[in-house]
Amino acid sequence: MLKTEMRNPDTYKIAEMPTCDIIRIINNENANVISAIDKALPEIEKACDATAAVIENGGKVYYLGSGTSGRLAVCDAAECPPTFGVPYDLFNGIIAGGERCMFKAAENAEDDPYMGVDELKKRNFSSNDILIGLSASGSAAYVISAVKYARELGAKTVSITNNPDTELGKTAEIDICADTGPEVITGSTRMKAGTAQKIILNMISTTAMVKCGCVYENLMINLKPTNKKLRKRMIGIVVEILHCTEMQAEQLLCENNWNIRDAVQTKGDLK
Repeated sequence: MLKTEMRNPDTYKIAEMPTCDIIRIINNENANVISAIDKALPEIEKACDATAAVIENGGKVYYLGSGTSGRLAVCDAAECPPTFGVPYDLFNGIIAGGERCMFKAAENAEDDPYMGVDELKKRNFSSNDILIGLSASGSAAYVISAVKYARELGAKTVSITNNPDTELGKTAEIDICADTGPEVITGSTRMKAGTAQKIILNMISTTAMVKCGCVYENLMINLKPTNKKLRKRMIGIVVEILHCTEMQAEQLLCENNWNIRDAVQTKGDLK
């Protein structure tokens, strides 16, 4: 039996526990996520470097999964453009069953071995791109067939699973397994497994963007002035880099179409 489908012996009596014990045991189990990811760091490093290399060579990043994995894929892809100022088609999140499944589950979608491939074809996925397939069980046909297709094209492929020795892990070039073990609620991989996948996606996208020059020191240098909060943050970044006043920073940004990089370069402090 898959570890993620096993019963957790520490939670057999969870339905009888007081609230304080329920949340304590959930928190204790979540602590195990970090140690599981720590063991997977060597493969995560390979995935980060592969993703950065694809982007630097003009390729795109595709995340693909079903259920919770698919929703996490879509979320991380959607958050990269506003954070790093990259085009919206650089990171692509694909969920089995389509956009509607972000809000209403379609549990049978993961069993379709053709739909994932069709989605990649529709998006003109090529050998220049990278596919990161996510499946807690590592057995979702939707994801496995898509990864196989990507490998046949000669594209880079990564798997993110929560069970060792899975078919998906054996199919991908880089196999990231965060072995989070049995869930608090048996089989509910939206819990520890999902948390681990979210952290790993954050690591991959953030590290790739850092390596591609989208971060200066630890500052979001490519922010866009899409709301009041972000304009204030942009002013703060310019102040931090140039050690000027907020008024001077705002003036520089206004003179440079609210482009932080251009505003700072006028002073010669940013390469």
